[in-house]
Amino acid sequence: MSLFLQPLAAAFRMGVAVRRAGYRRGWFKTGQLKRPVVSVGNLTVGGTGKTPLVANIAGILLRRGFKPGVLTRGYGRTSKDKMIIVEPGTGRHSSAQDIGDEPALLARALPELNLVICADRLRGGQVAEDLCHVDAHVLDDGFQHWALARDLDVVALDATQPLSDWRLLPAGRQREPISALRRAQIVVLTRTDSADPRPLEKLVVRAHPAAKLFRSRTELLGWNDALTGEAAPIEELRIQKVAAFCGLGNPQAFFSDLRRWGFDLVGEDAFPDHHVYTVDDLQRLATDARKKGAATLLTTQKDAVKIPGDWNPPLPILACKIEAQIVDAEEFERTLLTFLEKAR
Repeated sequence: MSLFLQPLAAAFRMGVAVRRAGYRRGWFKTGQLKRPVVSVGNLTVGGTGKTPLVANIAGILLRRGFKPGVLTRGYGRTSKDKMIIVEPGTGRHSSAQDIGDEPALLARALPELNLVICADRLRGGQVAEDLCHVDAHVLDDGFQHWALARDLDVVALDATQPLSDWRLLPAGRQREPISALRRAQIVVLTRTDSADPRPLEKLVVRAHPAAKLFRSRTELLGWNDALTGEAAPIEELRIQKVAAFCGLGNPQAFFSDLRRWGFDLVGEDAFPDHHVYTVDDLQRLATDARKKGAATLLTTQKDAVKIPGDWNPPLPILACKIEAQIVDAEEFERTLLTFLEKAR
């Protein structure tokens, strides 16, 4: 955090406040969908474990008999199409280049889920209702998307990352001041297995005592070949040296998780969030890993969907399958469904 950037951070905060006031006072239009909208977002720029939380909520809705759709911008996609609809079914389109890495990950994790990739989330939601007949929407990265009204705001906060109003962009990674949490009904503290969540819990309670507060952990479910998707044994990995790479908002959280899960990590390579990998990138990673004595390269599922399918890796490359597990899962589900029933 640079003190020289504080004047710019103050200007950024003022801009956010003016924009928010514009929507509150009707200067800018906020659209309304027919079906309930659950927004999942954060206060910072990426790296809070938001995508696993989106998958968790969408999974709950599917199990409860809803027909949910995820509305997402598809950040980082190269497709020029203004809107892409990914409907349930085998063989459906899930290329990270065309729809973005996070939608591609959701498409693979929840094949029965409807996804609409469009910068105009209101229009995307209308199409989801009319063509896909969804009865609930999950708005991805929607906490600052005031152009679409929502019935429930869920905010993810990373327990390993401190919050401070001195850390607003560009001096830090925060999009809004802490007081913005007052708009949320549910706050989920992620990665509470990697850091003490109590300081952040106290901060949330001071800012918004009425918010429903939950903790979540990042659980390792298994490993899959990054190119074929075939399952790989975990125990064999723990007796060999491994190297890891990722392009995430908080790459150190991934490397920390690997060590916490008992892996002998001899190499760490962090790329910018949403990085699109080239064959040259991957060849360099593989060469460096071998020099350090690593027998396998490890990455995330979000990164795996961006590996060129025609690359022939000189050593195994595996993607970890993780899940955001809410500590009080039953109460979280009950709270979520209560808000949805009221909205219906």
